[in-house]
Amino acid sequence: MNIRKIALVALMLITSGAAHAGASGNLGFASEYYYRGIFQAESSASGGLDYESDGFYVGTWAADVKDGLEIDGYFGYGGELADGLGYSVGYTGYFYTGDFDDTYQEINLGSSLGIFALDVAVGTYKNFSGPTQSYTHYSLSVEKNGFFGKYAAFSQDFSGKYLEAGYSATVGDIDLGITLLLNDEDLNTNGESDQALIFTVGKSFDFK
Repeated sequence: MNIRKIALVALMLITSGAAHAGASGNLGFASEYYYRGIFQAESSASGGLDYESDGFYVGTWAADVKDGLEIDGYFGYGGELADGLGYSVGYTGYFYTGDFDDTYQEINLGSSLGIFALDVAVGTYKNFSGPTQSYTHYSLSVEKNGFFGKYAAFSQDFSGKYLEAGYSATVGDIDLGITLLLNDEDLNTNGESDQALIFTVGKSFDFK
């Protein structure tokens, strides 16, 4: 499931495979584009490139949004300690063409144990001509046999929380996914609680 913001554990997926060196790419489509519980577009096509080697990773990912493109860049390091305890640390920048949104930059910290993962992002939002805002986003995820769930929330200058649950599978070489998302009024642009049923399709490939 390569729609980063709907499959929804992109950095975790990258670092979990970090022991494998090489370049890879992905293409995807989502019936609705939400990121961290916030609606972005009615539908969205996306694509990305990644390179991983000895725990280090670097990559870029782009998606179409209303009135422009979102272009992300990220890098970092991930590994595993004794007894299956995984960890990761990295940086992500979110940049936009047009007037859809302004720049976000954040430090990403992650840990995992078995089917559970905890991810924390500490960042700043440029906020157009307004004052720069600070935020923390944290999420607790569980995944087993293709089924996944997530609880996540914001703090500092941002607020809101959301839940996700769904299933993903690879059929042939195609990644398919379905996600039910529930967010609160702080994350809904209409000022009301919201829910969405999101379908994703994607394909990943390695560069030999």
